[in-house]
Amino acid sequence: MYRNGHVGASLAVYAPFGFVLTALTSLELGAAGAVGIASTAMVPDLDTRVPLVKHRGITHTVWFALLVGAVFGVVGAGLGLGSGVAAALLFGGAGFLFGAVTIVSHLLADALTPMGIRPYAPVRDTEYTLDLFTAANPVANYALLGLGGVAVTVALVAGTAVAL
Repeated sequence: MYRNGHVGASLAVYAPFGFVLTALTSLELGAAGAVGIASTAMVPDLDTRVPLVKHRGITHTVWFALLVGAVFGVVGAGLGLGSGVAAALLFGGAGFLFGAVTIVSHLLADALTPMGIRPYAPVRDTEYTLDLFTAANPVANYALLGLGGVAVTVALVAGTAVAL
């Protein structure tokens, strides 16, 4: 997928988390999460800019999702530490989810293409693909962007309604 498709996929995958976040905190925090997840949707494709790193290689695995989740989790825990251990654990868990969900949404979008993904490489080299459309398909990319936009909007509005 291209940027629009990945942003849409990230918003669609984030929508349930955005609903919960909005219902428990505020619309502003739920929307900030949506902006954050959309802005990091292309992180796995940074492999195209790093020499000696194969595209859709290690950055397109569950191991990378766990690594990014752990990094975001440590940062979140550090931010929450000033408010106590409970806040550090909460912020750390939220950070982990945010980081991992960003990468997993990217993998899911790439699994829609014929090239597919090998999410467990190098442990298991099984390729997963739904082979629905090419990554360059503009209709598919914009449809995924629209789906994600609608999903996150509904989730945030519903989260606001439940919080009332």
